[in-house]
Amino acid sequence: MTKKESKDVGSRSKRVGRSQRKLVAEEDLHLQALSMALQQHQLSQRFEGSTSRRIGSTSSRRRNLSESFSANNKKVPEILENIKTKKFVLIHGEGFGAWCWYKTVALLEEAGLLPVALDLAGSGIDLTDPNSVTTLAEYSKPLIDYLENIPEDEKVVLVGHSIGGACISYALEHYSEKISKAVFLSATMVTNGQRPFDVFHELGSAEHFMQESKFLIHGNGKEEPPTGFMFEKEMMKGLYFNQSPSKDVALAMVSMRASPLGPIMEKLSLSPDKYGTGRRFYIQTLDDHALSPDVQEKLVRENPPEGVFKIKGSDHCPFFSKPQSLHKILVDIAQIS
Repeated sequence: MTKKESKDVGSRSKRVGRSQRKLVAEEDLHLQALSMALQQHQLSQRFEGSTSRRIGSTSSRRRNLSESFSANNKKVPEILENIKTKKFVLIHGEGFGAWCWYKTVALLEEAGLLPVALDLAGSGIDLTDPNSVTTLAEYSKPLIDYLENIPEDEKVVLVGHSIGGACISYALEHYSEKISKAVFLSATMVTNGQRPFDVFHELGSAEHFMQESKFLIHGNGKEEPPTGFMFEKEMMKGLYFNQSPSKDVALAMVSMRASPLGPIMEKLSLSPDKYGTGRRFYIQTLDDHALSPDVQEKLVRENPPEGVFKIKGSDHCPFFSKPQSLHKILVDIAQIS
């Protein structure tokens, strides 16, 4: 073999080696996420049935997703010097949990930032019975508890996905001094007096949904008002994951839980001097079947944020379908002075 041929073989071997290492790292992330998902799936079985109950204290059992990646032994690069607020608090949407942000958490940590993914009440591995969560304040309690406990001189970047947009709007109204920027990711960025449900035009009127929907859950018995909702698996795949990798769809199918109904039917009270002073940014997903691009454009037009970003080819869940594009936009937003 000539020196040139030997060099070519060595180069190909190195490329293959790098590619294999990348695949192994990706598989490790999937395995960690699946392990967490299976654990929370087992926990969620406690809430099957019609009784409405709250089990134990959630504070000692709740954890943030960033802890799952602390053992990777990866060298974290120097923190980006031009980013003033480095802590990101990631808030999931209806049916999801902290688990859905696993790619985003890993990418932000690799960039030297400080991501924290929270489970809202009755979501992910939070032990609250979702049938007992009736208000947006109750649903958002893990976020509010987190904001109340950060140091007075510290601020965070809030990122809310889908219905999680209502939670970060609620947080802006009550804790605007703790929030550097609020990022609405294909989210319900409602106006004063509007319900989060009103954004989802594809589901029809709230009144019709409450009376006729086959997706409703009557956690307190059939004769009592509905307490939650959950779409069928095939419908979820079409609404949320039309561009997502099959592994992430499989993860979601064993991880998603029923969503409390009360919080999305509640009209938000948002004031100009609190919510109105917050720095809001919106990320549009342009192949979204749950919250169509037209609806997202309408939200931006009626309630203009400081900045608008778009992700081409993304379904409703860019943390699965376009994680690199989402990461780049989040870092860009963090760098805006």
